[in-house]
Amino acid sequence: MRPVKLAPSLLAADFAHLADDVARVSDDVEWLHVDAMDGHYVPNLSIGPPVVAALRKATDLYLDCHLMVANPGDLLDMFAEAGADGITVHVEVGDTDSLLDRIAALGCKVGLTLEPATPFAAVEPFLDRIDTFLVMSVKTGFGGQAFIPDVLDKVRAARKIIDARGLRCEIEIDGGVKAHNAGDCAAAGVDVIVAGTAVFGAADPAAAAREIRANAEAARA
Repeated sequence: MRPVKLAPSLLAADFAHLADDVARVSDDVEWLHVDAMDGHYVPNLSIGPPVVAALRKATDLYLDCHLMVANPGDLLDMFAEAGADGITVHVEVGDTDSLLDRIAALGCKVGLTLEPATPFAAVEPFLDRIDTFLVMSVKTGFGGQAFIPDVLDKVRAARKIIDARGLRCEIEIDGGVKAHNAGDCAAAGVDVIVAGTAVFGAADPAAAAREIRANAEAARA
């Protein structure tokens, strides 16, 4: 299996000191997970393209932008221009073929995700066209929710197909991941672990990130 990557979610960071929080974890993570919410697809508002542009100036880390929005097509160009490395959209919003093509054309890594209640079959036909399959392990919209263990069945199903076909797609998981369940995620086949509260809510975010990685790697040993 590929080495596990960490992607702390900026939703749990201190927005008044975002660059400082990023600097605190930069040596211990590979990605930064950027949760973009529009108040329509989910009942919350968060980071938009201007914040991504500011982040791009502050870090060379991979900016993994998850669009929890009703009309992602209206925002793709703006996120790409702001400096997003990867853009992930929800299969639930529809127009998936067009959205994936547009993300690729913009030069960004292509991501697709689904809500915990959405069956894996909704994403399976697209695995050979995407770089990242994001498995939501909480209902989208708010940080700090409890992990839903049943979603690991989707991870296992995707891992089997990706390995059998030799696909480039990485499996990412987001929601309620902490040190105590990071090993379960890694053992199921996750490549990228998103953790928000578990990292930025800790007294020492860098140490928290290292503990999550250690537990994930131990589960693969």
